[in-house]
Order: sequence, then structure tokens, then C-alpha cells
Amino acid sequence: MHHDAVPNAAHDLPPVPAERLTAPFKRFLALSSAGGLLLLLCTVIAMVWANSSLADAYHYVFHELHLDIYLGSIHLSHGLAHWINDALMAIFFLVVGLEIKREMLVGELASPRKAALPIIAALGGMIAPALIFAVINWGQPSLRGWGVPMATDIAFALGILMLMGARAPLPLKVFLVSLAIIDDLGALVVIAIFYTEDLSTTYLMYAGGAIAVMATFNALGVRKIIPYVAVGLLLWFFVLESGVHATIAGVLTACCIPASARVDSIRFLRSSRQALDVFENSEKPGACVRTNSEQRAAVMTLEQNAEHVVPPLQRLEHILHPYAAFLIIPLFAVANAGLHLSAESTEAISGSITRGVVAGLLFGKPIGIFLACWIAVKLGIAALPTGVSWKQLLGVGFLGGIGFTMALFIGNLAYTDAAQLEAAKMGIMIASFASSVIGVALLLTCQTESGKAKAGAAEPSAA
Repeated sequence: MHHDAVPNAAHDLPPVPAERLTAPFKRFLALSSAGGLLLLLCTVIAMVWANSSLADAYHYVFHELHLDIYLGSIHLSHGLAHWINDALMAIFFLVVGLEIKREMLVGELASPRKAALPIIAALGGMIAPALIFAVINWGQPSLRGWGVPMATDIAFALGILMLMGARAPLPLKVFLVSLAIIDDLGALVVIAIFYTEDLSTTYLMYAGGAIAVMATFNALGVRKIIPYVAVGLLLWFFVLESGVHATIAGVLTACCIPASARVDSIRFLRSSRQALDVFENSEKPGACVRTNSEQRAAVMTLEQNAEHVVPPLQRLEHILHPYAAFLIIPLFAVANAGLHLSAESTEAISGSITRGVVAGLLFGKPIGIFLACWIAVKLGIAALPTGVSWKQLLGVGFLGGIGFTMALFIGNLAYTDAAQLEAAKMGIMIASFASSVIGVALLLTCQTESGKAKAGAAEPSAA
């Protein structure tokens, strides 16, 4: 059951003014497609800003304006875009790491049979685009960007699929989410191995020590989130100074967060019912919780019970997910999607970088995903999700070609030259738009055909 379907104490009360003001925003944020819609809006804002009379202001705000942090003798000074990409995105990758760990322990990736198809699809969807890009850019310095077309943007892709409502069956959505999670894991491995330079052994040792401390916390049964966050911040700084991209610290922290509950459901029910009995029996005429110490103690016990029965991993994911989806990723889009369209950028369309990115995302992604799934099913390694056709799978393969957030992220790591980065951005924009249009068209066609089939099946019975 979705948590919104569970009644809460204030459910039937008339809304207070603050709730009335925030109600439209809450309804929007509750939409499954809200993250993708907000990401699209921020992309449009970035493009308009970067190509308006305020283009110089865009460049100044995100690339020239420096923010300085002093912690004793430590001085960190970076541009706003750098802080977003290295610090805020570490939180995003922490959420990604938590999602990956949860799915591997109790989700769709926990069962080898269920995990086989999305894992194989993700591998095909990463290898094919990288190979296509490499072929187009072979022997050139631009080959360094082979990782750009590898990753799927889960917010955009899933947002589009959710907008289709019942036209996209639930197993298809689950498949896309699982594929994107494995895809993100693959991108993280690529970033850690291939886009890391000038390693500092000393800081890597410090980072290893921080990981060991968090692993010890886990082994000792530390359930509070704060100690992990505090050591995770230290880990972020050590990784930043080591030469490995700082966002990897988010994933490493996620690996150390406990994923098991302190108490089981039976103990939770027994203790919580006792607390509720105390609360009920302590009721006094004319009194309230504020003045009733026994009721306050019962409520605090209920709060502690709730904390013990939900694993720290899921509590932290629940806390951070809205910030990642509705603040960090939109900020990342505004800071990185501002492609300035000029004569040089339009000429870049014919260049090897743009052609490689477009071909990799638009053709490599769907071909790699579809072909990998077809081979796996034919060999009996995996099976198609229930109620999902090959044509729908191909449609999702094209949605996998929407490589916005992670593609831009890897592009920033791969290319220090501004012209090369602009060419990569151009390819990402073109391929993502075309992939979404083709993917939606294919899925709508599938729905039309299924509707006709149902109508045809109903005619004989009506006769």
C-alpha cells in the first residue's frame, strides 16, 4: 500500500492556511511524472537563459562566481556549477546508492530470475552506445567521451512513461526502473575507473579509514543516521582531495548504511499496541497531550518504535529523495543544460562528438537493450515481463536513449575544452528529444493495437 493511502491523524481535519497554500505544490510533487516535468522545465529555463540577452549573467553565475568555504586551515574555492556537480550531486549519488542497495537486497534485483533481464538489458544498453561512439571517434582526442552516451536519465524516462498512465503496464515501468538503476551503477563504475586522474594515495587512505569507521558503525548496530552522515561528509572531502570524483563518496556512504530493521513486525505491533493502550488509559477530561506526561511518553515510544522497525537505509532514502528529485537535479539541469546556440554550435552537429553521442543514444541504446533482451529470452536466461510485448520493450529501449542528467555529468568529466563540451551537450539534447518522441510513438502504437485486439475479441461475444 502506498504511504499516502494510510490515514493519518490530521486526515479529516479542515486544512490550516499554510496547508491550503501548499496543497497545489503537494499534489504536483505527488505525481509520478513530477520529477521529469520539473527537469524538463529547468532544461528549458537553462536554454532560454543561455541564449538570451542575459547569457553573460548565466556564465558569470555558474562559472565565474566563486563560493569559498573555510574550515580552519582548509579552504575550498569553486564556481557555483562546480559546487553543484561535486557537492550537491554527491547527495544525489547517495540516493542512487541507497536505491541500488535496497533493490539488490529486497527489491526487483534481489531475485536472480527477476534481475536477469534488466541487468542484461542495461549491459547491452551501455556497451552498444559506447562502441558506436568509439567507432565514430576512433583515433581522435574526442574518444575520451565514450562514456557520455552510456547512461539513461531515470527522471525523464520514467516521467514520460508515467504520463502514459495505464497505457504502459506496471511490469514495463518496473523493468525500466530496474534497468535505469543498473545503468546508474554501470555509470558509477565508469566514472570511478575511467574518469579519475592524479590520485593522491594519502587521501585515498583517509577515505578508506572513513569507510572502515562507517562499516564498524554498521557492525556494532549503530542505527542513528547522524553518525553516518558526519563521517560521510569527511569521506566526501577525502575523496574530493584524492582525485577520484567526489560524488563516488555518496555511493560508498550508501553501501555502509544499515539495511535491516532493529525490531521485527511482531515486536513492533506488540509494543505499539501497549503504548496506544497507555495513551488511551491516560486520557483525562479537559487535558491534552501537552499537559499529560503519560501520553507524551506513549507518543515518544511510538516514535521510537517506528524508527526501530524501518531500516536506516529506507529512512534516509525517504528523507533525501524529495530533495534529490525536486532540488538537486533541477539545479544541476539549470547549471549544465545552458547550451549557447551559435554558428559554432550548429557546425558542431556535423562533428564527430555530436554524431557519436546522437548515434550512441538514439540508436545504440534501443538496439543494445532490445538485442540483449532478445538473446537472453531466446537462450532461456530470462523471460519477458508479464503482459509486455517486444514492441513495448523496443519503445522502452528508445526511452532509455534519454541520457540527460548522467550524460551531461560524464560529459563535464570527459571534456575540459568548452567547444567539445558544447558539442557533447548538443548531441545529448538532440538524441534525448528524438528518443523520447520515437519511444512515445512506439508505445502509443502498441496501445492502439491492443485496443483493437480487445475490440475484435469482444465482437463475437456480443453477437
